[in-house]
Amino acid sequence: MLPYVFERFRQGNSSSSKATQGLGLGLSIARHLVELHGGTVQAQSPGEGQGTTITVRLPLRSMAQEITPPITPPTYLEPSILSEMDTLNGKNPSLTLEGVCILAVDDQADSRDLIKWALEDFGAEVVVVTSAREAIAALTESPDRYNLLVADIGMPEEDGYSLIRQVRSLDASAVGQIPAIAVSAYVSNQEQQMAIDAGFQMHLAKPINPTQLVLMIANLCGLQAS
Repeated sequence: MLPYVFERFRQGNSSSSKATQGLGLGLSIARHLVELHGGTVQAQSPGEGQGTTITVRLPLRSMAQEITPPITPPTYLEPSILSEMDTLNGKNPSLTLEGVCILAVDDQADSRDLIKWALEDFGAEVVVVTSAREAIAALTESPDRYNLLVADIGMPEEDGYSLIRQVRSLDASAVGQIPAIAVSAYVSNQEQQMAIDAGFQMHLAKPINPTQLVLMIANLCGLQAS
């Protein structure tokens, strides 16, 4: 794993139902910040169980630049979403999610907090749960409450694929047809297609871009900027 520890969400166990979490974003962000300042970061270890040394080297003379990373829309966004993105990126975004109730499921607290904060900022009601089992319970207990499901793919015990298949099996009720967005660090074309084939309408890569998530929700719920 040592050569890969600075990659986003790198995992020794890459299965979507893993019992332990991966490396997340911390080391990847650290490397990015160091490189923005013209430096380097390296990890070294004499072996398993013997500790790790991470060395950061920064130049004495500042090389900082004013950098504004562009928001690059994924290729699978529909044209209507892309046009809305221009509106949402402006100074006075007029898109609102008021009246929309969203069920979000993710086993990682920071991801749940980000989703809840971003969507509530646009007026949505957001209920968060931590597992597929809790999500199914919430949907079946209040089938008329939720307008959309946002679900992580990589979760222990039951992953997002298992969750959406269970949801789609509830054909006898409206909840079985609820629009759903997959959120995942698994971002290859094959994995995106797997999410669609399992029953999701859209796929969003981690780390989550709140702008893209809001626009996807608006698209699936038939909302437009006023």
